[in-house]
Amino acid sequence: MLRIESETGWWLITHPDHAYLAGDFATAWGNEQFRKPEPRPRVLKGIACHDDGWAARDAHPSITRQGKPSAFSTELVGKYSAFEEIDLEEYLAVRDHAVRIIAEQDPYAGLLISMHTYNLLTAHADRSTIALEDLILLDAFLGRQREYQRELNAAIVADASLSAVEAAEQTILEHFHLLQACDNLSLLTCVAFSSPAHLLHPLPLNGGGAAEVKVVPIAPRHFRLAPWPFAEPELSFAFSARHVAGKVFADSQSLEAAFHAAPIEQLTATLSA
Repeated sequence: MLRIESETGWWLITHPDHAYLAGDFATAWGNEQFRKPEPRPRVLKGIACHDDGWAARDAHPSITRQGKPSAFSTELVGKYSAFEEIDLEEYLAVRDHAVRIIAEQDPYAGLLISMHTYNLLTAHADRSTIALEDLILLDAFLGRQREYQRELNAAIVADASLSAVEAAEQTILEHFHLLQACDNLSLLTCVAFSSPAHLLHPLPLNGGGAAEVKVVPIAPRHFRLAPWPFAEPELSFAFSARHVAGKVFADSQSLEAAFHAAPIEQLTATLSA
């Protein structure tokens, strides 16, 4: 779950809906300067579906020790440090499921999701917030992900429908960077981030090389990007969210009841050159 605080409560966005927004960004990605991804359908599937495995968990939202919805928020942007609030074994099982349900359909898309998962739990995880016994679980999980990535790479190399360039390690790395970029832009949107940021990795250019895209908030869920990676000078995207009234909840059951009683509404993300 992701959350945006409102005057009277919280907007809650599920992981799959956040990922669909990332997929919408990826679908629009590319112009004379920035390269569009190929093989396009497989890359877009990996980006749009990278959190499909979270649907069951997000159907049962829980609370933090302070009674707030347990969800990704502005405080976690840049460094994930909420491990005290979660059951790590259950969390890793969801992460593994999210990789495998897509990889079993499409190894190319699944590899991108596995690379994203591995990066989140290495480059961005704050290990100081993880208990020693849980670090053992985490490192074993990361080892299994690396092994699974090798299996998926072998399937990609053997896939006759892919060109040598599409199956190349460098191309896959570039598509992983695009997933990271679109995921991060969606995260910034779904928590209404209000400070300057960037899209994590330099993104590939049509003429060769890559460029880092900077993100500057100019209004809630409205960002200016530079250099501009889309064809149109301004774009708007709708994404689903539910609003729950109240800042704190007595228990997770109260939050879950409020969440399911709330109608699904559409919020808007706006991107400008």
